[in-house]
Amino acid sequence: MGITLVVFFALLLIASFAGFTADSHDSADWKPSKDGRRAA
Repeated sequence: MGITLVVFFALLLIASFAGFTADSHDSADWKPSKDGRRAA
């Protein structure tokens, strides 16, 4: 099982460097807040 995880993460790393992954920016965690509340 250990080698499977290593291979999986290696493939993710290679795909990331090759540009096959993308950040979706679905606003789940990057929107600014004001005093802990989401800005409207």
